[in-house]
Amino acid sequence: MEQLIEKAAVLIEALPYIQDFRNSVVVVKFGGSAMEDPACTRGVLRDIVFMECAGMKPVIVHGGGKAISARLKEAGIPTRFINGLRYTCEKTIKVVDDVLHNEVNAELVQMMAEMHGKACMVSGKNVLRAEKVNTTDAETGAELDLGFVGQVVNVDTEQLRWVLARGEVPVITPLGSDMDGRVYNINADMAACQIAAQLRARKLVFLSDVPGVLRDAKDESSLISTIRADQVDALVEEKVIQGGMIPKIRSAVAALEAGTGKVHMIDGRLQHSLLLEIFTHRGIGTQIVPA
Repeated sequence: MEQLIEKAAVLIEALPYIQDFRNSVVVVKFGGSAMEDPACTRGVLRDIVFMECAGMKPVIVHGGGKAISARLKEAGIPTRFINGLRYTCEKTIKVVDDVLHNEVNAELVQMMAEMHGKACMVSGKNVLRAEKVNTTDAETGAELDLGFVGQVVNVDTEQLRWVLARGEVPVITPLGSDMDGRVYNINADMAACQIAAQLRARKLVFLSDVPGVLRDAKDESSLISTIRADQVDALVEEKVIQGGMIPKIRSAVAALEAGTGKVHMIDGRLQHSLLLEIFTHRGIGTQIVPA
């Protein structure tokens, strides 16, 4: 009986959050090693199905780096990264396109269907307008070509809202196309930030393999639970935020400035981490809030 009462208490704790977030758009970026464990993937998708059934409007943006690298290896195409971004030649972009749509996205949609979730495959090529982007050499400042790598300049929010209005969960591939139809590989974190910003999402959640932002990268107990947008520069200077985390968090701040309510960074490997972050009094990761 005590266990049943405890379960009822959990539901009652979640009730005000369910009421508050009903009809709210929540963008979930799912990738990294948190996505490589099938059990973990199923757990996250089940949480998202719960969110949809509870009246929220989740949007999934997924990665697929490991699957892409494996397919490139099979095809004998070398994998090369420049400043953390995958160099994408003409052969590579074809592999990326195929793997993201026909392998990764298709599997996520199928898993949700098995849970009686209402998922809809949405190709980033159709909803993300992109332009080519390059990077610079940290030492010389010289421009470095990344091939078919782009950045999002516009999101077809009308099409996404149409999918949401049908009661379905858009599952979006991180690819974009330019005005001439050229396809570009898009960093999934950056794509999620732009989608959240232009949808004015209530929340943007990054699921990865770390618990959040740590003051000491070697000590998980040093988790920073809340960061204001105006504290980010100081944390970068202190090297608390560094490497690939810098563009992710700066893009998250831009999403906040565009109208996204909050950004959350949580460990997707932890069972029900998504629900714990959204539907309980105490979250489990790092939240980034407006200044």
